[in-house]
Amino acid sequence: MARRIEHHTTSPHSAEKVFGAMVDETHLRDRLAAVGGSNAELVTFSSTGGKTTYQLKQGVPAEHLPSAVKAALGGDLVIQRTEAWAAGAGTVEVAVGGVPGRLEGAFTVLDNGSGSKTTLTGEVKVGIPLLGGKLEKLIAEQVAVLLDKESEFTSEWLANRG
Repeated sequence: MARRIEHHTTSPHSAEKVFGAMVDETHLRDRLAAVGGSNAELVTFSSTGGKTTYQLKQGVPAEHLPSAVKAALGGDLVIQRTEAWAAGAGTVEVAVGGVPGRLEGAFTVLDNGSGSKTTLTGEVKVGIPLLGGKLEKLIAEQVAVLLDKESEFTSEWLANRG
């Protein structure tokens, strides 16, 4: 069984500026340093012909995980995230180390009043009997928390750039 996810964040900045940050290598490195978790890194980055793709590695320390999840993983939660962006929209694929599952989704960044709204719609699927639903719920919750932190960081980052 899979769990649908739909999450919205807002920014006081235009969609053009938010999208510009999402495809900016400096922004990504700064964001990872601020909110990427343990052993965060920008693994790959490519921007050609109006399309930008990158892979991020992020971590959630074991002490921040529920005990059942900790036991299943045997350590920290390592997240591999691949995003592809073009013309104000993007796709995301997230794989979680040690877990037979993934999150797949799409981002949109649209103007909204005096700012913008970023929306992620997707699905989390974990193929572990009995524990899969709990992990899907945890992943969906952690993604929402992470997106909120990243959105807040991006708004501040853009404000500091004038």
